[in-house]
Amino acid sequence: MKKQLLGVIDAATYHEDLEQLLLHRPVAALPFAGRYRLIDFILSSMVNSGISNVAIFPKSGYRSLMDHIGSGKNWDLNRKRDGLFLFPASPSDADKESGIGCFSHYAENLDFFYRSSQEYTLISNSFTVINTDFNRLLEQHIGCGCDLTEVYKNGRPLDVYLLKTSLLIDLIENRAETGYTCIKDVFEDLSSPYTVCRYEYEGYAKRVETIQGYYKTSMELLDSRVWNTLFKKSQPVFTKVKDEPPSRYYPESSVKRSLIANGCQLKGKIENSIISRGITIGKGSIIRNSVIMQKCQIGENCVLDSVILDKDVKVESGTILIGSPGNPIVYSKGSVVGPAEAPAKTLMIL
Repeated sequence: MKKQLLGVIDAATYHEDLEQLLLHRPVAALPFAGRYRLIDFILSSMVNSGISNVAIFPKSGYRSLMDHIGSGKNWDLNRKRDGLFLFPASPSDADKESGIGCFSHYAENLDFFYRSSQEYTLISNSFTVINTDFNRLLEQHIGCGCDLTEVYKNGRPLDVYLLKTSLLIDLIENRAETGYTCIKDVFEDLSSPYTVCRYEYEGYAKRVETIQGYYKTSMELLDSRVWNTLFKKSQPVFTKVKDEPPSRYYPESSVKRSLIANGCQLKGKIENSIISRGITIGKGSIIRNSVIMQKCQIGENCVLDSVILDKDVKVESGTILIGSPGNPIVYSKGSVVGPAEAPAKTLMIL
C-alpha cells in the first residue's frame, strides 16, 4: 500500500501575519526548532509513509527553499525514478486565484501527474508541524469508499487532502466548467457529486500562520512530552545536514530548559529558549522565553525576554528587549539593535 501515494506540497501560501519573518523566504523555509524548516515536517512525514515521489509547488521568493531542499538527498529523494520535483508558478500565473491545491498552478505541470504511477495523491500545505504515518489515512479513505478525504485536528481542517490521482487530473482539466479553483472548493461545495470524508487526526499537529502561533508552537517544543511526540526515533524528521562543531559553553554560561543547536558560543544565561546554529551570546547577557535564529550575535549584558530574532540579527551590548508571550518582539533578518534605539523600535514592532 505504501507505493500507492503521490506527495504534493503546496508552498505557495503567504501569511500576512507572518510578514516580518517572510521578507526573505516563503513560509515553507521558515526556520523552526533550532535546526529545521517548517517544510521538513510534512516532507519527512511523507517519506516516512513510504512516499518516494514528491512535488513541491512554490509561487515566489523560493530561493531559500531551493537551497534547503536541494536535490532531496537528505530525504532520500534524489532518485533516478520518481524523487523530488520543484514546480514554481510561472509569472503569468502569479496573480491568479490561489489556495491550497491551486488547480491553475497544477495545470501548468499536468504532465507530472500523468506520468506518476501512484494511484492516490496526498496534497498538503507546507506550514503544519506534524509527524505522522499517512498510510492510516489511506486505509480509512479506501475502507470507507471515499472520493476525497480531508484531515482535521480537533475539528479544525489541517489543509491535508487525499484523493485518486485520476480524480485530481479530472478536477484540474475541468476547472473551467466546475468553477473549482482549488481542492478546498470541492470540499466546500455541498452539491458536489463526490463522496467527501473527514479524517480526525489524534496526534500532535499545529498550523503556523501567525507570529503568535509561531512563538507558541516553538515554546511548546520545550515540553519534553511534546518533543517526544513530534520527534520519534521510528519516524525521524529529516533536514538539510550542516557539518558544524559542537556548541561551546563557557564557565560563566548557564542553560535551563532550552534547545541549543550546533556551532554556538555561549557565555550568558539562557532559560526556556530556542537557540539555533552559530549563535554568539556575550558575557552577562540573559535570554529568556525567546527564539533566536541562525548566526545572530548578542553582545554583553543584554536582556532579551519573549523575543524572536530572525537570522543574522546583531544585538549590541547593553540592549534590553522585553516582550510578552502573547506579543513577542520581532526583529527581521539582518537587523542591528542598539541600547538607544531598542525602546523606540520595540514600540514600533509591538
